[in-house]
Amino acid sequence: MTRTVDLNADMGEGFGPWPMGNDAALLDIVSSANIACGFHAGDPVTMGRTMDLALAAGVAIGAHPGFADLQGFGRRRIPLSGPELTHMIQYQLGAAMALAQARGARLAHVKLHGALSNMASEDLEMATTCYRAALAVQPDLTLVVMPQTALEQAARDLGAATASEVFADRSYNDDGTLTDRSQPGAMIHDPQVAADRIVAMLRDGGITTTGGRLLRVPIDTICVHGDGEAALAIARQLAVSLDAAGYGIAAP
Repeated sequence: MTRTVDLNADMGEGFGPWPMGNDAALLDIVSSANIACGFHAGDPVTMGRTMDLALAAGVAIGAHPGFADLQGFGRRRIPLSGPELTHMIQYQLGAAMALAQARGARLAHVKLHGALSNMASEDLEMATTCYRAALAVQPDLTLVVMPQTALEQAARDLGAATASEVFADRSYNDDGTLTDRSQPGAMIHDPQVAADRIVAMLRDGGITTTGGRLLRVPIDTICVHGDGEAALAIARQLAVSLDAAGYGIAAP
């Protein structure tokens, strides 16, 4: 029997006339789309167009909320209070839900973006605040979590459905967090290297860190950052390598 794994990509991250990534081509490969909600990237037209493309391709759609940081693409850390985080998450989910409902669709998942995700992965109170805010809007959302981080713990404490995510194009610290983008080796650009890493993770049942540790974690979904220059090549190689390893690509 062929095993399945979800392949997701962050998309809808253009703004107005400025495109970002090749969403249409990626949607022929991935099974889940994390759609920017207008704060770190995206706008109403881009969101709607991306949802149309995803739904036409039979791809599950989810919200990808981030900090209000267009210039920094949501990758700059911004300290916010609990109420600010709550309203920021709910505002973005509300926009994504409205656009989905107008198309007769429903959000399947939520995945925090960039610095928001990285900060919440290190801070249980912040992770809980973000996830509680999302679930208050749509209780059946699946929360995409980085395993062995505060994100996973918060989701479990809230009793939410989760999808444990690994990144094809990023390296990991020994504590399970992502290597900071400013560090050498944080980003993986070679499609074959990225695909080989993922197949090894699935085979070994966990993440190999930059320090050589194997963190045994469940792997439900694999992410390719849609804004990267090599994103499409990585996704295509992943599809080939996963098939060769006996995995089909399908949404949870």
